[in-house]
Amino acid sequence: MTSKLTLKRPVNVKVIVTPAWQDEAQKQLQAQIAQIDQQMIQLDQQGQSAIAEIRKQGSLQAPQQIENIQGQVNQKKSEMLQQKNQFLQQMQQVQLLELGQEVFQAQMESFFQVQEGDNLVEKLNIEIILRDGIIEEIRGKI
Repeated sequence: MTSKLTLKRPVNVKVIVTPAWQDEAQKQLQAQIAQIDQQMIQLDQQGQSAIAEIRKQGSLQAPQQIENIQGQVNQKKSEMLQQKNQFLQQMQQVQLLELGQEVFQAQMESFFQVQEGDNLVEKLNIEIILRDGIIEEIRGKI
């Protein structure tokens, strides 16, 4: 009787660059940029509202509290701007990709069975290739 064992392995998902994929990737990045812009506006509004409330109370610690709030808002805005810049760079990279080129998109996991005599390295190397969301090829030993 041969012993079998079920293991879990990473599966790389790659996409073939097509005009439709580029358009979709650009739309997703633009949506993320718009979301960051909206969050920055909200952050500004919340900061201004908090500062106005502190000024209204007129406490002795008001200048320090206002400075703290402005510092927190500026730090958060800086983080958001970095993220926005990353998305803008990704948009440029997507535009520069050649049609037909394979690009890593994600990593998933799958279960597989092994038994004595199997080549584990071969069974661990598996990729799924997508073209416009449709599986075009599965590479490796399933």
